[in-house]
Amino acid sequence: MRALRGVPLIAEARVATDESYLLAEGPVWDGARSRLLWVDILEGAVLSGRLAADGRIEILERIQVPDVAAAVAIADDGRLLVAGTDRLHLRATDGRVTPGPRVVVGDGRRFNDGKPDPRGRFVAGTKGPAGRELLLRFEEDGSVTTLDDDLTLSNGLGWSPDGRLLYSVDTLAGRVNVRTYDPGSGATGPRSVFLTVDDGLPDGLAVDAQGSVWIAVWGAGHVLRCSPDGRVVGRVDVPAPNVSSVAFAGTDLTTLVITTAREGLGEEQLRAHPLSGRLFTVHTGVRGLPVAAWSGHIDRPTPPPTHPRKETA
Repeated sequence: MRALRGVPLIAEARVATDESYLLAEGPVWDGARSRLLWVDILEGAVLSGRLAADGRIEILERIQVPDVAAAVAIADDGRLLVAGTDRLHLRATDGRVTPGPRVVVGDGRRFNDGKPDPRGRFVAGTKGPAGRELLLRFEEDGSVTTLDDDLTLSNGLGWSPDGRLLYSVDTLAGRVNVRTYDPGSGATGPRSVFLTVDDGLPDGLAVDAQGSVWIAVWGAGHVLRCSPDGRVVGRVDVPAPNVSSVAFAGTDLTTLVITTAREGLGEEQLRAHPLSGRLFTVHTGVRGLPVAAWSGHIDRPTPPPTHPRKETA
């Protein structure tokens, strides 16, 4: 099915931050510490904030990493895993940042969106000029499995409520893909197209407890809600065209946090959309799914990525 304007309006997003970001991305709710984390990718920053009852976000901390900050994941003990340009970085609870071995190779290629799978293994994709980008999974033994090696630009990730479906975005192709997924073994089934987006480009995504998929649409100024069978059933309008990602946050996981970017907008576009780069929130009345804690390692030898797995879940 093609995602078009004219689908029912769920809500209009409310601005949640005074601060604006060049390329805000990857929001994630840290329920154990009641904080929201997100990244400003090109500024190499991980930010944390407190979500208020009115949907506003108070900035608590800005963490600089010596690299881009493409995505962030949280371990049970509060350590942060940050995807940099070509490697993962581990930020200890005392603030020390330790880089892992180089994983991504190729001029102009870097990590992009990433998220732990239901078992805690980090899954992340790449962005680059070559047009054959990767979706990688970092296994518990430190090895790397290639899930995809033919993407235009790997982006948003999410799992169904039972963990047995993986949704993944191929942005420049305008597609959201889906495949079966075994949370225990990591075995995957064949990839198919869940949704094709014509108006704008699909970016980050989140899955709610009903199995619906919420997709940020870059260039279109909205978030789409899709039913588990791939029908577009609603939209959230955002007063910024470059909508980059979404996450469910708050103690009841019913607040949708939306990140946006100033990147890619000229002076005239920024004058027309002065809220670009800020975070927004919407109270959806729908509960989201918690994101699993990261449970891997970056200090073990990491061989080059293997070929995609062929087994079926």
